[in-house]
This record gives sequence, C-alpha cells and structure tokens, in this order.
Amino acid sequence: MTQTTETANTVQPPEAQEAATILAQARASVDPVLRRAVEALPGSIRRVALYHFGWEHADGTPAVGHAGKAVRPALVLAAARALGGRTEQAVPAAAAVELTHNFSLLHDDVMDRDATRRHRPTAWAVFGDADAILTGDALQAQAQRLLVEDGNPVACAAMARLASCVVELCAGQAADVALERRDPAETSLAETLAMAEAKTGALLGCACALGGLYAGAGEEEVAALDAFGRAAGLAFQLIDDVIGIWGDPARTGKPAGADLVVRKKSLPVVAALASGGPAADELAARYGPPGPGEEGPADIEAIALAVERAGGRDWAQAQAADQMARAVAELQRAVPGPEVAGGLLSLAEFVTRRER
Repeated sequence: MTQTTETANTVQPPEAQEAATILAQARASVDPVLRRAVEALPGSIRRVALYHFGWEHADGTPAVGHAGKAVRPALVLAAARALGGRTEQAVPAAAAVELTHNFSLLHDDVMDRDATRRHRPTAWAVFGDADAILTGDALQAQAQRLLVEDGNPVACAAMARLASCVVELCAGQAADVALERRDPAETSLAETLAMAEAKTGALLGCACALGGLYAGAGEEEVAALDAFGRAAGLAFQLIDDVIGIWGDPARTGKPAGADLVVRKKSLPVVAALASGGPAADELAARYGPPGPGEEGPADIEAIALAVERAGGRDWAQAQAADQMARAVAELQRAVPGPEVAGGLLSLAEFVTRRER
C-alpha cells in the first residue's frame, strides 16, 4: 500500500519504532504457522481464509499488504519475553490468538454488515454470508487444534483460557447486537463500556495471559497481565470509536463517519447522549434511523459535530488515557522492572495512539 506524503515524512518516536519492530518480528514468527493452519483447510473454506488474511485476491491470485498488524500475537510473545520465557515456545499460542481474532472479525463483519476491511471488500461481501461464517468457524477450530497439538505442559491451561475468552467475545457481540436494536436514549454508558471490554479487551487480555503462561508465570502475574491487556484493549476500543467517526478514510479504509452512517452506538456517541443539555438533545434528535437515500455527507458531518459539541470526543480520549494509566499499573504488578516491560508498553501505546 502506498504511503501518504504525511506518513512517509513523519519521524516516528522511539516507542513507535520499537512497536513497529516488535510487530514485524511477531508477523515473521507467526505467519508460517498461520499459513500452515489455513492451507490445511478444505478447498472452498481455504480460499475464503486466504482472501481474508490478505494472502490472495478473490480470484485466487497472490496478494500482499492486507494481513493486519499482528498486535495480539505480538502481545503473546512480548509477555512471554517480559517474564523470562522463550518466545519461540509461545508461537503456537500466538498463532492461536490470531486465528481466534480473525474468526471474530469474519463473524462480526457479517453481523454488522461491514462491507470494507483493510482497504478492500470483506469476505462476506465477496463470497457470501455462509462461506464467511463457516470460514470463521474453521479458524476457531484450527486455533484450538494448534494448542492441542502443541505438547507444551501449559497448553491445556492455555486452551481453557482461550475457550473462555471466546465465550466472552460471543457474549460481548451479543450485547452489541442487542444495544444496536435499542433506542439511543435507552442505552447506558456503563453497559456500553462493559460490552466494549468483552468484545475487545478480553482477547488482548487473553493474549497477554497466554504469554505469561508460556513463560511459567504464577497465577497473580497471569491475572495482572490479563488485566493489563483488558485495560489496553478498552483504550484501543475508545480510540477506534473516535476513528470510526472522525478518522481519515485514506487511513481507515472505511468511508468518512462510517459508524454514524449506520447509527452505531459507539462509546463517544453514548457518552455524548448521556451528557445532558442542549447539545445532547440535538444529537438525540439527529440520531434516529436515516431515511433511505435521504442522507448526504453534510448530514453525517452535522452528526459528528453534534457528538463533539456534546463532549463525546473529549470524553472518549480522556477515558482512553485513564485506561492506559490503569494498564500501566497492572503491568507493574506482573513485571516490576520497566526495562523488560518496554515491549508490552510500546505495543499498548501503539494501539492507542494510531493516526486518525
């Protein structure tokens, strides 16, 4: 993918450079395992998976540049390294986490009717709902299979933790679907935060916890790593929701104000609606279902401005900072020495300070 002039000319701070290096190393370690897991799938499911991971175009020809950032497997390996483990032993767990993540993406895209991911059409938009859902199911099965066949003494505990995480992911998605059916005025900020932690924080927490398990960490350290990942994950979701409203389409790969177009009850929107006052009332009046073909870019811009005036953007950014502070405190419980925790902190900073 061609860089924008702004991105190409920007000098990255040291922590961003460290995160980029960690992500590239994780991708290099995990990709061969992912490819083998995908290549082992039956023909039609394999084809969809290869497309979804960005390794092939829809016609089956090779493709590059759409595989995602590998944040979750990088967290597994960074957590193992921070607690003195051998990262190569944690690679199967890292690959299992990435397979699980992509299972959730395939299913979420179908349920949310998201037509674009990673700057190209989503799998369901190309191959249909059934093939996308079945491919997601197969990826989740392959994730469990990797851990079963690993042979590491902690593999069984890792598999149980990952399975519990999947149940939490499903519960979070179910809550999200239920919230989207409700009137905006009937949606509370507390339940929206809980849903976001289940949908996003749970898997980042699980990734960090699995790294701790493979490093031989005790229960307290593993629990602290899980809490670190959850807090960083919630911060990530808050920033992601900000980007979903005010992000640059050239960088997000989605239309401007994509979350507003579908009236998504994202965290900035719910916070704005709950703020009270004239700005919140204006937003509530605008946030009803749009009429078919009646809404243009100017309408979406007006809604985004209403969210901002009601404080939704400022609240989300402040809350993301608070969650990062919580993440740092939890990490200090698991890894007292900052010199060995740097990789985890760099990754957490990376996911919460993405370009808009």
